[in-house]
Amino acid sequence: MIPKITLKQIAAEFNVSIATVSKALNDSHDISLKTKEKIQEFAKAHHYKPNKVALSLLNKKTKTLGVIIPNIMNSFFTEVFVGIEEKASALGYSLISCISNESYEKEVNTVELLKSGTIDGFIISIAEETQINQDFTHLIDAINQGVPIVLFDRVADEIICDKVIVNDFEGARHATNHLIETGCKKIAVVSVIDNLSVGKLRVEGYKKALTEHNIVVNEKIIVRLSKNEDLETAMKIVLSDKTIDGLLCLEESSAMLSLDLIKKMHYKIPEEMAMICFTNGKLPQHVTPTITTISQHGKFIGETATKMLVDRLESKTELEFSTKIIKTSLIQRQSTASIK
Repeated sequence: MIPKITLKQIAAEFNVSIATVSKALNDSHDISLKTKEKIQEFAKAHHYKPNKVALSLLNKKTKTLGVIIPNIMNSFFTEVFVGIEEKASALGYSLISCISNESYEKEVNTVELLKSGTIDGFIISIAEETQINQDFTHLIDAINQGVPIVLFDRVADEIICDKVIVNDFEGARHATNHLIETGCKKIAVVSVIDNLSVGKLRVEGYKKALTEHNIVVNEKIIVRLSKNEDLETAMKIVLSDKTIDGLLCLEESSAMLSLDLIKKMHYKIPEEMAMICFTNGKLPQHVTPTITTISQHGKFIGETATKMLVDRLESKTELEFSTKIIKTSLIQRQSTASIK
């Protein structure tokens, strides 16, 4: 087995610095053409392969991004990660991906572990416990220490950084308008994300649509549950009111459980009960009946967040922080056919 030659050995061969060898191998114009060609020919003849760790220490860049996702079981975050991975790869960056599992402690520990030189910057969606605690010290400290962060979907005003968000308010308003336009008179909401900023915005968008149609907001049919509460029991109580003819689910898992319950209660969909959910994952497309969804364009969000972070890392000037707002789209399927 041929031993690997190192930058240090090449530098010793030509009596130059390691930095000069690195520049020569990267075709820099900072050194003479003659020296550069000699070093490149020698490296090629000795089958030199770059040591990424050594180069990152030399350049003070790892070309690696940290990604912290709160819940990988949520199809939206899976789509975002696909966008992040594809864009990062295209831009020449690697990823270290972690899951906070909605835990404040895990999020804090992960940030602390990775920011100490392992990565150049973070792409993060804030964990549920972090939003409940309203303690963002670990993220603010990382930014103050020179580690750039891009927040996506779940953000906080207290953290001054680049952000990519979905227009959740307008998405829920659009969904509610669609239910009203298909004939719904009394629309219930089910939310297991009321602790999150996005959940609150979606409820506000729902209320806005009702008000615009002169429909009185009824707090009793807005079902707000924590992840440990019994959704089925709560929904049975709400759906026992036979005047409810529309349902807006604020995320996918509650939509699947609600659909199963509605069918068990022998409602005809959409004749007696129409429904819409966030987001446009695979499940709503393959259940019976298929469910109308609000698409948040997760893959595009991931691509956008990655491009923002890399632009900041590679910019030679200080960039102003910006927030990009991604519009949602309503994808109509069988659960809201306009037949009333």
